[in-house]
Amino acid sequence: MAQSGKLFLFPVPIAEGKLCGVLPSLNAELLAGLTLFFVEKTRTARRFIRILCPEKDIAPIRFIEIGKRCDPSEIESGLKAVAQGASAGILSEAGCPGVADPGAEVVRKAHRLGIEVIPLIGPSSLLLALMASGQNGQQFAFKGYLPRRDDELRSELKRLGERIARTGEAQLFIETPYRTQKLFETILTHCAKALLLTVASNLTGEGGFVRSYSIEDWRKHRATLPEVPTVFILGK
Repeated sequence: MAQSGKLFLFPVPIAEGKLCGVLPSLNAELLAGLTLFFVEKTRTARRFIRILCPEKDIAPIRFIEIGKRCDPSEIESGLKAVAQGASAGILSEAGCPGVADPGAEVVRKAHRLGIEVIPLIGPSSLLLALMASGQNGQQFAFKGYLPRRDDELRSELKRLGERIARTGEAQLFIETPYRTQKLFETILTHCAKALLLTVASNLTGEGGFVRSYSIEDWRKHRATLPEVPTVFILGK
């Protein structure tokens, strides 16, 4: 029986800038030897590969898309190839594959097939934000995207506030860049003034910042946030 290949999880930069500042050289060495990738979007995956490995021939590469409109049979076919000995990589659009990312389902299926899964080092906006927040790094939970409907969002923020008061657990969540300001203002309007809010924007990128203030202090500033990837952390 042929030995299974390996499934490498390649983090992708979370902000525009030089790759050498956020990705180790090992990632490029491993990526250069692969011709099979599971990706969210082929176009951006091609661009990332060209930047990380400029001498690599793109033509022979097989890209299998794993986003909302993926072809399950293509994913199964790709994993079958890995199980039979061909190593592959997963590329997120930004950050770490499998974290708030459709790569998680591919990884789950790989484990079922006995494929070795190897996570590689790279930027994670969630951990970078938590590191720089001063919030509870012993107890924290990632909530992904909060509800978009105003009434549901207010209810969810209330539940998060109650959980923070009860457990001290920091609550991490994200939002699309164009909705960042609206979420920020809703938090300031409806959360208790004593809660600690961290805003971490465009981490590792130009103009990136992390600020942690109480809701009461944030209300005094009423900042306008840039339309860039942002992590929010609520805690005490």
